[in-house]
Amino acid sequence: MTGPSAVTSMWAWHNPVDPVLDARGRAYAPAEPAALVDFCTARALTRVFLAAPWAADEGPVGLWFGDACAALQQTGVAVGVLGGDPPWIDQPALAVTWASAALASAHAAGAVPDVVQLDVEPWTTAGWASDPTGTALRWLTVLETVHDALPAGVGLGVDAPWWLAHQGDPTGAGATLLDAVLARCDRVGVVAFIDHADGADGIIALAGAAVVAASLAGRPFTVGVETDTAEVAGGAQYTFVDEGPDVLEHEVALVADAFGGLAGYEGVTVEHHRAWRALLGLDA
Repeated sequence: MTGPSAVTSMWAWHNPVDPVLDARGRAYAPAEPAALVDFCTARALTRVFLAAPWAADEGPVGLWFGDACAALQQTGVAVGVLGGDPPWIDQPALAVTWASAALASAHAAGAVPDVVQLDVEPWTTAGWASDPTGTALRWLTVLETVHDALPAGVGLGVDAPWWLAHQGDPTGAGATLLDAVLARCDRVGVVAFIDHADGADGIIALAGAAVVAASLAGRPFTVGVETDTAEVAGGAQYTFVDEGPDVLEHEVALVADAFGGLAGYEGVTVEHHRAWRALLGLDA
């Protein structure tokens, strides 16, 4: 990088714990708290959405999670507790249990996350195909339930694909499903996984309606981009894995130019820590 990057945050899904010690371990050493801090410092990141496992207040992975939250906050990097599981759509209480344990783990380590970021993805479930309206309504109930259960000072964030701004609101209260999401959360990550900024099928055009809606609703927002493999992303056109880090930086700078003047804009979020490091050539 030759100047400030438009990337201000990232999703981080992996942990460094040996799965022999904890079945939830992913054995990814660069997720050690000190290494995570070093990466964030080098990239001038201001926030990490850090994946919390189930029962994040227990076991070696739980200890790592709390320590990582504390290490990041001590260096000025805000932490969002990240997680989501499609079964929560039918059991919202599970989402509350997960969030409560994750916050307890962070608090025990001296950290105070300001956001719980839900990444539930109901559109990946069979129910979305068979009963999209009912599934969307149940998802909105999850958001309401978690939001109402969070302690003071902790907001609810939601990862939401750009196309929710073009789906009808199943509650009838707003124009779009994204309007319904925005009414139930405190911030949003507008997911716009595509490998270029400009053009009719570029990030700016695709995310435009969603980011304007978030801004008008008074919700802080970021725009999410992908760096994982084409296989994971669902196609080469949805990720910067083939384009490389320089193209990524160029394209997200265009995104910042397009949206930076909107109230609530907080930069670009990269999916995700491990894939981004691979794109940068930092992992063997």
